[in-house]
Amino acid sequence: MESLPLWAQAGLVAILLLLSGFFSISETAMMALNRHRLKHLAQKGVVGAKNTQGLLARTEDLLSAVLIGNNLINTLIPVLTTSLALHTFGNNNVVLSITTGAVAFLIIVFAEITPKIVGATYPEKIALPASFIIAPLMRAMRPIIWFVNLFATGILRLLRINTRNANNARMTTEELRSIVVESGSFMPTKHRSILLNLFELENITVDDVMVPRPRIEAIDLTASLDQIVRQLETCYHNKIVVYETDIDRVLGVLHVRKTLAALHHHEELDRETLRELLAEPYFVPSGTPVFQQLQFFQENRQRIGLIVNEYGEVQGLVTPEDIIEELIGEFTTSIPRSANTRAGWNASGECIVAGAMPLRELNRWLGLKLPVDGPKTLNGLILEILEEIPEGDVALKIGDCRLEVMQIDNQAVKTVKLFKPPVARARA
Repeated sequence: MESLPLWAQAGLVAILLLLSGFFSISETAMMALNRHRLKHLAQKGVVGAKNTQGLLARTEDLLSAVLIGNNLINTLIPVLTTSLALHTFGNNNVVLSITTGAVAFLIIVFAEITPKIVGATYPEKIALPASFIIAPLMRAMRPIIWFVNLFATGILRLLRINTRNANNARMTTEELRSIVVESGSFMPTKHRSILLNLFELENITVDDVMVPRPRIEAIDLTASLDQIVRQLETCYHNKIVVYETDIDRVLGVLHVRKTLAALHHHEELDRETLRELLAEPYFVPSGTPVFQQLQFFQENRQRIGLIVNEYGEVQGLVTPEDIIEELIGEFTTSIPRSANTRAGWNASGECIVAGAMPLRELNRWLGLKLPVDGPKTLNGLILEILEEIPEGDVALKIGDCRLEVMQIDNQAVKTVKLFKPPVARARA
């Protein structure tokens, strides 16, 4: 060391500082890498991705190589700088103290803090190229790594720490949800909305997405044939439920187009012909999870399911479209709403809706946050809060939304005026 000129000695110290910084920045970058993102890059064939995957698959060896190299260099730097100071200024305690402090400062700033911050900020850009240098170093240091890990593994066993199970951790649904929410501009808003709705489906039953009993479009077989034909010709759907006298006495499901075709081929369409055209009804127990029901629809090749309670009474109707609407929004094939409802909020921030409207549909359509863990309709929510049937116009506030009951009919809230919440107004 003494035979080297001063500039060479100072240059050697600078090189060692750079090497120490390289080890620090590489270690931080590799540990900060998103493993799922890295797997995606490796599948796309990005240069360095598979190499980095291989290094991270042997985390113990990787950390040992990086830390051994980093600590050896950080040990050499004070020795070299002390020798340089003694050779230049002689045995002076003040100079040695200043040199020691200066070296500690240089190591902390240039070999630890700064590289680690950069590595954590740009893990992908640094880790992939660095893997081509770290990999051969690990092979060259294999005997040293084995010897050091022998003691480290022994200590972990004494402490009963199992590092193998830690690598098998999987992301929870909530963690995946957080990733989707925080994706921001990296994912289109519509796609993000669909994924978030998909996470919500695991907590939803068919009762949350069904068409309620009062809104089921059905044919009473005891009605006049003219009325039945007129209802078939103006039907919004291709399949319609047929019952006798009471909707709890469901006879089957009628294919509208086939029935109209049969009507054109016969001068008269009698009730016996209608009975022959009926398909077997498909009943779904109330409370069935939505995911499970979607699978049932596929397995049984059904398009309509009638939801029944424990007493066998029809509660509503569900179709695959109703479930899919929870993911991507409504289809144009849905039953039309009133003109006011279809228009949404008016210029004054008001909207008139039917009391029978499902809360989930209302929240999705108007951007509200009405509670959906209780009653399924707006009428049910209002009655639950009031704990009585209102006798006249009543105003109330649910969460941040003001409501005004406009019309009561048959012991139920028929029409409600909603006032746009202040937060929604600000966003608009």
